[in-house]
Amino acid sequence: MKRSEALAQRLEQGAAALAAYAKTLSTAEWQAPLPHDGRKIGVVVHHVANMYPIEMDLTGAIAAGKPIEGVTHEVVADINAKHAKEFDGVTLQEALDLLAKNSAAAAAGIRALNDSQLEQATTNSYYNDAPVTCQFWVEDHPMRHSFHHLGKIKAAVQKLRS
Repeated sequence: MKRSEALAQRLEQGAAALAAYAKTLSTAEWQAPLPHDGRKIGVVVHHVANMYPIEMDLTGAIAAGKPIEGVTHEVVADINAKHAKEFDGVTLQEALDLLAKNSAAAAAGIRALNDSQLEQATTNSYYNDAPVTCQFWVEDHPMRHSFHHLGKIKAAVQKLRS
């Protein structure tokens, strides 16, 4: 199997798992804040969907050999805070629709990458200008993103339900 296909399938698996779990949430759970985060669970599900295009724009830049500049943890935190305010009342259906649309587009973008692009390394401001490969970026951001938040959501919901 091509590496890009395997990465795309993993992204789809994570998005599907996040969507499936989100469908099990009560209204109160959807509105509950995540511990140590503060954003509502529903906002975080929408956030994952919302970030795919940004993550894929950066994937394309790395694949083309362009360094990532100006993307820092602080910048991302600011994007996340603005998103949380703007989408505070997001519905389950709105989040699921965006998740389906944007995860499909991200998977298609990943599938379009060849091995040479995946191996391309550029300096990346998110990692203190370390030269990281496109594959590393894909694995750490668009592919892992849904799994990362799903784990936190499941832990929070488990506490709510106990």
